[in-house]
Amino acid sequence: MHSPVVIHWAPWLFSMAGPALSDGAVAVRDTCIVEVGPFSDLRGRIPGADIVDHPDCVLMPGLVNAHIHLELSHLAHLAQQGESLPFVDWLETMLAERERLGAVGTVVEEAAQKTLQSQYDTGVIALADIGNTPLARTLTKQFPGIVFPFLEYLGLGRRSLVPALKKLARQGDDIACTAHAPYSTHPELIRALKKRADQQRFMFPIHVAEPASETNLLCEGRGELADFLRRRGFYENVFQGAGIDITGSVRYLHSLGVLDAKTICVHGVHVSRDEIRLLQQAGAKVCLCPGSNRFLQVGRAPVTDYLARGILPGLGTDSAASNPELSIWQEMRCVAHDHPAVDPMAIMAMATIGGAKTLGIEAGYGTLEPGKSASLLAVSIPGFMTEQQDVAEYLVQSGCEGRIAWVNNGSGEQ
Repeated sequence: MHSPVVIHWAPWLFSMAGPALSDGAVAVRDTCIVEVGPFSDLRGRIPGADIVDHPDCVLMPGLVNAHIHLELSHLAHLAQQGESLPFVDWLETMLAERERLGAVGTVVEEAAQKTLQSQYDTGVIALADIGNTPLARTLTKQFPGIVFPFLEYLGLGRRSLVPALKKLARQGDDIACTAHAPYSTHPELIRALKKRADQQRFMFPIHVAEPASETNLLCEGRGELADFLRRRGFYENVFQGAGIDITGSVRYLHSLGVLDAKTICVHGVHVSRDEIRLLQQAGAKVCLCPGSNRFLQVGRAPVTDYLARGILPGLGTDSAASNPELSIWQEMRCVAHDHPAVDPMAIMAMATIGGAKTLGIEAGYGTLEPGKSASLLAVSIPGFMTEQQDVAEYLVQSGCEGRIAWVNNGSGEQ
């Protein structure tokens, strides 16, 4: 016997699969969306359905955080000191503080769990976590949505390559492994990690073109990032090789043969238009982290150039150690502030369907459509709003300041 259908009504429906609707509704049965459309149509087609009203609200999909580091949550004080830090200064400070406080243990676990719960409370239904420990795998069962844990590898020198490859060969098939960044990972290790990810059908997130000094290091072996690696005794010029183009981070990955539809280029700040064309041709994904980019003073990603090429980026918060506010709503605000010409609806798309496509879960998440997950958000808005553009601008600028409620399986609010 089928469970009853429940129709959720609100003054506004932002399905992210089509135009926004006033007086819209979503019909759900159990965990699945049955129909989406004008309230009058759904009520006429599904007589006898229970109706749940969400006055002064927008119904919309859950958000997607396409890049976070949960295991750095106990280092949140680094981003709460009132002053931002240049990238290399932050990197040195973070590593020293992590060594001082430890990378595992109860404090680390409790901070990560608190961050994960906060993500759900602010509307995130799915996230990709990057870590150097198994922590995220232990937290996945505690999250009402989806957590994709990735175990991160790094090691630039040739001496670390063989041990890293042996370690990779011993990893269980259920563990998704990825590379940290071009500046920190030997090219052969990047290729091996990508080959394994393809074989196991995992996405492949990698930090790309975050600081400008990454290009300087790849191309010329100089700059503050190269100096940082030399101080730590990790630098080796492993980037020169036949057929490897190191005129930019994206071109470098393309030359390594690791740029395709399952590659997620995280940050993507210092990327040329020609490299954006390469990303588009490869079908590669992009995840922006504007809040962290601000704090680390690395610059602004070329958002309008991405959109002009038909690339809809996802959004990520990065870690609490490099971002004072771990909120996808705040990331939307940052994009709107940094790129005022970008349509608020496009920014909302980044936080929903853009993130879902980035993580490869668009079949079930990112939009409100029949057959997709019935976990949706009811976000409160001022009752006097009668224009879609005003509603969209409010959500982008103030969405997290309003009441956010999960609407799950026809059971109402959680």
